[in-house]
Amino acid sequence: MMKKKLFIQSIQRACVVPILLVSMVSYLQPVQAQLSNFIKKTVSNSQLQSSQQPALPRSGAPTGRRRAGAGRNPDCPTSLTRLTALVPGDEGKSVLTSTVVGNPTFWFYVPELPETARSAEFVLHLSQNDKDVQNIYRTPLALLGKPGIISITLPSQSQYALKANQKYHWYFHIYCGDPQETSDNFYVDGFVQRQVLTQALDSQLKSAKPREYIAYNANNIWYDALTNLGQLRHANSQDATLNKDWVDLLNAIGLQDIAKEPIVQHYNL
Repeated sequence: MMKKKLFIQSIQRACVVPILLVSMVSYLQPVQAQLSNFIKKTVSNSQLQSSQQPALPRSGAPTGRRRAGAGRNPDCPTSLTRLTALVPGDEGKSVLTSTVVGNPTFWFYVPELPETARSAEFVLHLSQNDKDVQNIYRTPLALLGKPGIISITLPSQSQYALKANQKYHWYFHIYCGDPQETSDNFYVDGFVQRQVLTQALDSQLKSAKPREYIAYNANNIWYDALTNLGQLRHANSQDATLNKDWVDLLNAIGLQDIAKEPIVQHYNL
């Protein structure tokens, strides 16, 4: 009799486990669906706020030059002082910002230039302890001369790809005379660090598509937010929402004076 009772209890316990598993699966499925819908709804309802400054790095992070300073050559056009890097910063300084791609795109405002000042150069160095330790990429560029915003995308080859969690120092030069003479050199520079693409951010990007810039901006991934929004705006120049979001994004980093400038050239290196 005792053996029969123990046998029945063991069968009952064995039946409870699969019932519990089925119940958990049945419970998790709607929860996961609700979470996915919540992410989609949150991202789709997000808006860029013109008063919201992106989170800046902690004190001690490397800084560069966001706006070109005055040159020493009196023959250089004064318009070159308006050369601007489209990155977050504090007044004239640029700060370290992030990307999740190996070959990010860099954005600059270039003023109107005479034919004698249309020679440019983009340079990328690996940076360690705030020092340039390795030349990664260098290329000359010919500028159009008309004022507007340009973008420069790093080559896709693996030898030029940014590695995760390493800092890189970029420079954008415009020369109005001899490239070897520093007095003829107007430049901006800054720092970029590649972050690992997390599963959470990947899910948000898929939910926000094609307006991935909303998810990038919410996660403080500056380069990719600006690139996605800039490409969408360039391809849909009459879209009021994209134009407003572009202006709001640049207003947020204090670049109101160039927020409405047209995108005039893309360099796919």
